[in-house]
Amino acid sequence: MPDQRTKEEENIFQHRLRKTPIAIVGMSSVFPQSKNLDQYWNNILSEADCITEVPASRWNLDDYYDADSSVPDKTYSRKGGFIPDIDFDPMEFGLPPNILEVTDVSQLLALVMAKQVLKDGNYADASAEIRKRTGVILGVGGGQKLMTPLISRLQSPIWHRVLESAGINQEDRDKIVEKIKKAYVPWEENSFPGTLGNVISGRITNRLDLGGTNCVVDAACASSLSGIRMAVAELLDYRMDMMVTGGIDTDNSPYMYMCFSKTPAFTKNEKVQPFDENSSGIMIGEGIGMLLLKRLEDAERDGDNIYAVIRGIGSSSDGKFKSIYAPRSAGQQLALERAYEESGFEPASIGLLEAHGTGTKAGDSAEVTALKDFFGQHSSKRQHIAMGSVKSQMGHTKNAAGAASIIKVALALHHKVLPATINVTEPNSEFALEETPLYLNTETRPWIRAKDAVPRRAGVSAFGFGGTNFHFVLEEYQSELQEKSRQQPVAQQVILSGENTEQLLGEAKALLEGLKGEQAPLIFQEVCQGCRVQKTPQQVARMGFLAADYTEAVTALEKGIKKLGDNLEAESWNIPSGVYYRKEGMDPKGKVVALFSGQGSPYLNMGKDLVYNFPALMDTHAQMDQLFVDDQLEPLSRTVYPVPVFDRKAKKKQEAKLQLTENAQPSIGVFSAGQYRIFKEAGFEPDFTAGHSFGEVTALWAAGVYSDEDYVKLAKARGKAMAAPDDPNFDAGGMVAVVGKLKNLKKDLEPYPNVVMANFNSNKQVVVAGPKEDMKAVAADLKEKGYTTVLLGVSAAFHTPLVGHAQKPFADVIGGVKFNKPNCPVYSNASGEAYPEDPKKIQEILKA
Repeated sequence: MPDQRTKEEENIFQHRLRKTPIAIVGMSSVFPQSKNLDQYWNNILSEADCITEVPASRWNLDDYYDADSSVPDKTYSRKGGFIPDIDFDPMEFGLPPNILEVTDVSQLLALVMAKQVLKDGNYADASAEIRKRTGVILGVGGGQKLMTPLISRLQSPIWHRVLESAGINQEDRDKIVEKIKKAYVPWEENSFPGTLGNVISGRITNRLDLGGTNCVVDAACASSLSGIRMAVAELLDYRMDMMVTGGIDTDNSPYMYMCFSKTPAFTKNEKVQPFDENSSGIMIGEGIGMLLLKRLEDAERDGDNIYAVIRGIGSSSDGKFKSIYAPRSAGQQLALERAYEESGFEPASIGLLEAHGTGTKAGDSAEVTALKDFFGQHSSKRQHIAMGSVKSQMGHTKNAAGAASIIKVALALHHKVLPATINVTEPNSEFALEETPLYLNTETRPWIRAKDAVPRRAGVSAFGFGGTNFHFVLEEYQSELQEKSRQQPVAQQVILSGENTEQLLGEAKALLEGLKGEQAPLIFQEVCQGCRVQKTPQQVARMGFLAADYTEAVTALEKGIKKLGDNLEAESWNIPSGVYYRKEGMDPKGKVVALFSGQGSPYLNMGKDLVYNFPALMDTHAQMDQLFVDDQLEPLSRTVYPVPVFDRKAKKKQEAKLQLTENAQPSIGVFSAGQYRIFKEAGFEPDFTAGHSFGEVTALWAAGVYSDEDYVKLAKARGKAMAAPDDPNFDAGGMVAVVGKLKNLKKDLEPYPNVVMANFNSNKQVVVAGPKEDMKAVAADLKEKGYTTVLLGVSAAFHTPLVGHAQKPFADVIGGVKFNKPNCPVYSNASGEAYPEDPKKIQEILKA
């Protein structure tokens, strides 16, 4: 009888990842425009387009390019994703230099990446016992690009016959053929192993002294995920304790361009545009991505750094279909079903989906159909799963594509970021994603989750010619950020000084000239290093700015030099983009205030970089989101960092939603508190605090008057209490900022008895509030009288009787909060006086 498993045995066999999840404990990469993992992640975060024209150092584009796709032996694509030059020292790996010419570049770069992945996982100096149980399984294509020149040498008989038919004599034919042969790599004893894909893994285990499984797997564009799947199986079988895996493809040769040109699969557009209305094909890229995997239980035991955890894997074939390379939705959906069945959790809990997303009409359509059908069956909620593809940034890296996607998603889970898919200006209307759980994430955004929500989870898909489909399910290892900042260049401080303004101008021009020269990166680093230690004398002129690299410094200097030249006599000035100047230093003995914003200040995506840079800010968001979820409301972070939209009307709707008082005030509260916590971590200590309107609630918290938990509660409660009643006829009023000489303002407001001065901000600015119709008239009237007026984007006339409905509900919440004595003075926006030190008196003032 045939071997048959019982249902219990089948479940054990299929669901091993539930019992034994796999941890990603190390990663390394080289991809277009990035030499390492840090640069790759930075390109993703900064939404960089890494596609370029074919570099002249690779091959001569004019020899092979023709815009007409029907021309024989020509490619109609001029662009692609090309990896940068990587330094390689053969002696570092014990290789004789004389074999480099006959060793495919994929074998050499794979050694570099394998060494890096072990170093990233802190196993560069692993013991012999650990190395003995470490294997290598990689996704690799069939032949490597070194085969092309070697095979080309074998065409010499054809060259002879062609020359003979052209009437060239024997002696000349021999000379010509020999000259042609010199253009190609010669055959010798190392040529054969130098071209083989399987020697990539073999060379790694040989040179790094690893004793485990060593092989490669070819599943076309799904090779990486196929190789990772096999590596996971080795760990689940307990045959190996650690696995190096991933994918490799360094072949963007004319041969590869011809393969995709004559399929045809290349786009004729200037950019890669997966899922876009105008997408018409792919661009190809090169790359290597490697992962270091261990069983989660072992990784935790050994104290490893864990990027993410593999929870489910599904694979399938398309079965009998119309052609061997046509994508089939039903086959892809089967892989999805198997992956989430193995993971043991609901597909609706996924927050990020890294699609195969090549950009071809047929491929994208089949994939989106499968995703819509599958996730639609498991979720009635609309647009809560961010979908995208890293191929939009660097092209389709073929055998390495799945590794690029897995690394991107593991870093997204680790750093709590929803990465952008670029070049999408108008989503394909046929997809109708608005009615599905999916949305195209075209902006890099923080990935915030409520305190008690399920862990962040993500899916990764890859499909290959031949009808092979893979889907991986990953989960974050820790719910909170573990680092102060992400892997991205940090802005450097640049401060220039001179005995006077003219000398300062000369210093700035000299630096600008240097930063436009060949030594710009080195000069920039030297200047930044000097700025970190220099002490600028009090009496000299100075100009300063922040820049992440020399290109940003050039931009800042050009703006600063122009401003400086036009204002030689000015005492001080600043440019909104961040360049500051003073004729001499300020008195450092002055006191410092922490001043907090009020309503009218929030805007979409405010401070998003700070959120995924600093745990303090993300933690505050998570606390607030939990309060909203507890009230069965959409998390506030979805309002502040909304799903990307593609028309102005939809954007205006999102802006209006954020400006609603019930959203605006808690959003300001979260951001202000998060910023202050970041400052405190850096050692900041204010002499006193103050706040504008709602900002007073934050100022009191910053002075220690109530706890973090109570502050978040109060911020939400105040916004909810002050929200306009659900009555279409209710006039909540509005507010206008007034700037100018204010001595006659009170008299100028006499025609408007219902308008009051709500906020006294300074001797030159106040905010007036009252009924909406009055506000429009006041703004116009005062403008005619010489004031500067700005109608504020608020939903009510705060600090007026028009928000009297808010007093009791907010007072009730205040009554349940424990108040403490402030640890520094807190100044009131209403009176200009400091709050009393008695906690009960502060509580009563807030209730009033």
